[in-house]
Amino acid sequence: MIEIPSDLHKDVVPLAFLLGTWEGAGVYDFPGTEKCNFGQEIIFRHDGRPFLEFRSRTWVLNNDGEKVRPLENEHGFWRITTNPHGTSGEREIEFSSVRDDGTVEIWYGKLHDGKPQIDLATDAVARIEGSAPYSGGKRLYGLVKEELLWVGEKSAPEVPLRPYMSAQLKKVLNQAKLIQDIADLPDDGIAFFR
Repeated sequence: MIEIPSDLHKDVVPLAFLLGTWEGAGVYDFPGTEKCNFGQEIIFRHDGRPFLEFRSRTWVLNNDGEKVRPLENEHGFWRITTNPHGTSGEREIEFSSVRDDGTVEIWYGKLHDGKPQIDLATDAVARIEGSAPYSGGKRLYGLVKEELLWVGEKSAPEVPLRPYMSAQLKKVLNQAKLIQDIADLPDDGIAFFR
């Protein structure tokens, strides 16, 4: 079930399904880099203004699923830019992000009506001198059976657009909400299950 916070700005209500902390694992594979499994934490949060804040941390995992080293970090902001009611069947999304390697991206895409799915493509890419060659990308995010699935495609001057990163993430339970829910149980706690 998707909960919509009462203080969520009306312009980003269609993105409410993203809110929260998501954790899971995925696969990274791009020519010229080491193929690996990675762990990921994504946080989508809001402060009442007309955007969602996005933070992603990834790290390389060994064969036992233990953290080895950081892979990449990303921070950005998601907005619904036009057609917020989806009368044409889609709502337009704008995502601006910066990565820890010095890459800045502007993404545009669509949120589909009737299903929690977002397609994005880069419109602009800027990078500092030391960052890896990168010319653009695409991403697909979707909520499937209460899991956030995503796949990223990437291109570089000598590498055509291809999938390079994907993950399957589960929502992390909010401990404060669990405590509140437990407080609402009958005094003996057992009566709830009868």
